Amino acid sequence: MTHVWIVRFWNSFSAAGLFVGTLFFAASLTPSLLPRTFLMQGILSGAALAAGYGIGVFGRWLAHYMELPGPNARVLRAVKYLSAVLCAGIAVAFLWQAAEWQNSIRRLMGMELLDSAHPLRTGLIAAATFILLLAVARFFRLLLTFTSARLRRYIPPRVANVVAVAVAAALFWVAVEGVLFRFALRAADTSFQAYDALMEPESEQPADLLKTGSAASLVAWEDLGRAGREFVASGPSTGELEAFRGEPAMEPIRVYVGLNAAETAEERAGIALAELERTGAFERSVLVIVTPTGTGWVDPAAMDTLEYLHGGNVASVAVQYSYLTSWLSLLVEPDYGTQTARALFSAVYGHWRELPEEDRPRLYLHGLSLGSLGSEASTEFFEILGDPYHGALWSGPPFANRMWQYVTSRREPGSPEWLPRFRDGSFVRFTNQTNALDIPGAHWGPLRIVYLQYASDPVTFFDYHALYRQPDWMKRPRGPDVSPELRWYPVVTFLQLALDMALATTAPMGHGHVYAPEHYIDAWMAVTAPQGVSAEEADRLKQRFARE
Repeated sequence: MTHVWIVRFWNSFSAAGLFVGTLFFAASLTPSLLPRTFLMQGILSGAALAAGYGIGVFGRWLAHYMELPGPNARVLRAVKYLSAVLCAGIAVAFLWQAAEWQNSIRRLMGMELLDSAHPLRTGLIAAATFILLLAVARFFRLLLTFTSARLRRYIPPRVANVVAVAVAAALFWVAVEGVLFRFALRAADTSFQAYDALMEPESEQPADLLKTGSAASLVAWEDLGRAGREFVASGPSTGELEAFRGEPAMEPIRVYVGLNAAETAEERAGIALAELERTGAFERSVLVIVTPTGTGWVDPAAMDTLEYLHGGNVASVAVQYSYLTSWLSLLVEPDYGTQTARALFSAVYGHWRELPEEDRPRLYLHGLSLGSLGSEASTEFFEILGDPYHGALWSGPPFANRMWQYVTSRREPGSPEWLPRFRDGSFVRFTNQTNALDIPGAHWGPLRIVYLQYASDPVTFFDYHALYRQPDWMKRPRGPDVSPELRWYPVVTFLQLALDMALATTAPMGHGHVYAPEHYIDAWMAVTAPQGVSAEEADRLKQRFARE
């Protein structure tokens, strides 16, 4: 009985589908932007196999629908067995090569090389993923066939087929998007919210009354959230700043308002402004409006380096807008972060511009990842032309950033997409692991904007068009941490980049979506032009953070 079931199961497969699916499976084993574990590789390869199988089956159906001649049953059986042998050979050959392909990325990122890519485990996980996706597809086909059979009693067969497809697709969409996706999203939001509310064992309420979260603060310590408490409690002390610079320093001011502090974005922005006034932030030399990532996290690599460069004469402010990680927020609620960023900018900028120009701090914007999207969209340039802020540093800009898209697509001919040069460099410049901000003959204008981005960052270089065409960043010359073995394959590259984006923060420091503090230093030097900081002192600061 089991033997009969296995034979029927085997006969249910399409030879064309298996062949195309195997090609997709093989292509998925080639490198993309980030290294993968055997578990992630297996899931990716199984999804690629299923996608290729579906395309192959559709092609065979289309040929049959067009009444093109096909092989008889005996020939088809022979072709299927021959195809199975050929597919097995291709799969084994590519699985054998997978470790070296992964090492081509790991070598560039300074990671330990793999002895094996665990081909057996990868293959088993891929097979399980493929069977699961195939079961879902066949359930869809069963639903379609059932609906079509019922409709044929009342309408013509071809019309019934079209309507059945629409009905089945609608039911699946309601089930997946309306039930499963929303349930998963609600569960994720609840989970991240619970994590955000956890009080760290080492976290103590500040005794300094000028700090946010203290007894005198307008924001309760518990309302800062986990990321807010980390932001406020961390950072260099006055003693550390003075020891490094060898001169008097100031205690940096960090203001943060958590998502639970008020109901609306405008109310939270108002609290942030009041807290800035209470702590004397507008009396500092530098004021930075920070838009955090999706979870509310502010990258210490960015803020610590800035505070060292300016001897602590810095105030920064951030308002939380979500609990979800950036890539999830980017997919489901990007505008919510923009709304909060805009409310905070309007509140702070409105107060700042009313201050005497000679007494107010220099005003800057900063955001990492989804924070850069919100920060970038927090204002329109026509609103600030009469009295502009001084600059912005946006790191790891997501592919959805509109201004980033505009500048990148209009880059100077000959400059690569991963390190574009925009016009004369007086307004916007780009950099990565190596300082690329000193452009010969270029002079900064009154407003300085720098994008810090890595060529291996999938959050920046994910591209929906990779589904059917090669992205420009894959063309040569390649970025310094992008594998020379990376190739473009339709559909497969899109799946690879989608997985890379979800795993972007698993890369080692200084690659992917994990931005190293030493790479922020040149960027902040270019944007804020700190006084009295020599090139030697900047190099010494880079070495310090690189060691830590």
